[in-house]
Amino acid sequence: MKILIADAFHESLPARLEKFGAVTTDPARLAEAEVVLIRSKTKATREYIDSAPMLKMIIRGGVGLDNVDQAHAKEKGIQVFNTPAASSVAVAELAMALMLAIPSRVIEGHMSMKEGKWLKKELKRTELYQKTLGLIGVGRIGTEVAIRAKAFGMQVIAFDKFVAASPHAKLVSLDELLAQADYISLHTPLTDETRGMVNAALIARMKKGVILINTGRGKVIHEPDLAAALAGGQVRAYGTDVWESDPPPPTSPLLGAPNVFMAPHIGASSTENLLRIGDVIVEILERHYGKK
Repeated sequence: MKILIADAFHESLPARLEKFGAVTTDPARLAEAEVVLIRSKTKATREYIDSAPMLKMIIRGGVGLDNVDQAHAKEKGIQVFNTPAASSVAVAELAMALMLAIPSRVIEGHMSMKEGKWLKKELKRTELYQKTLGLIGVGRIGTEVAIRAKAFGMQVIAFDKFVAASPHAKLVSLDELLAQADYISLHTPLTDETRGMVNAALIARMKKGVILINTGRGKVIHEPDLAAALAGGQVRAYGTDVWESDPPPPTSPLLGAPNVFMAPHIGASSTENLLRIGDVIVEILERHYGKK
């Protein structure tokens, strides 16, 4: 069996997979691959899949499968898997890091110190304690965020049309969440329904001065509308690790908007998570091709 590692995984993974067959990281060998391992960078489109006539399996190291043409893969008899449980802690910790850094003025404090300024009086902080966090989506990652937010003394509410109950968040309607939440953290998959859902109409229903956190999918944001809301103060700040594309184009209105705190899609890139993803990949291959 020939395995193509198309994206960046833990450096130990190639050696772990050699027991299953020949392993390569050369994208030019896609046509030979029976198994392809991808993360977010590679898009397994119809064209990509058609360029791999030997392909039997795609494994996406991560939560979603929106970068895989699942319907076309199914038509061609190609099995598609992901590793949804592996990344939950890593992404939840980054969401909390953004949620802590913004009201604590950590980034402004650091940058001002680098510039030789001492803004002790100017940088006023606010606390997470007793604030309301609204989770839009309370699956694996949203649940991990809820657990951590409650440890900080936050009140946690959530909207998720596919979840009937949660032990870690009070389920409410979307209107209730938007009206009550001081912080909103986005944890929805990218679907036709969620694409661009955070637009001017939705933002207008949010509590004025809300802080928005996004470690889910960049395309759920309508960027011009959010940039306008940041400039006008309806949204106090936006902390994001995800973008319309990786990297965002220089024309992205969020790059120049006020009070945007950015990371380059590193939520799932912890060393521990990459090792967990490798564990799941090995389990998938063992399940389908036997232990070696």
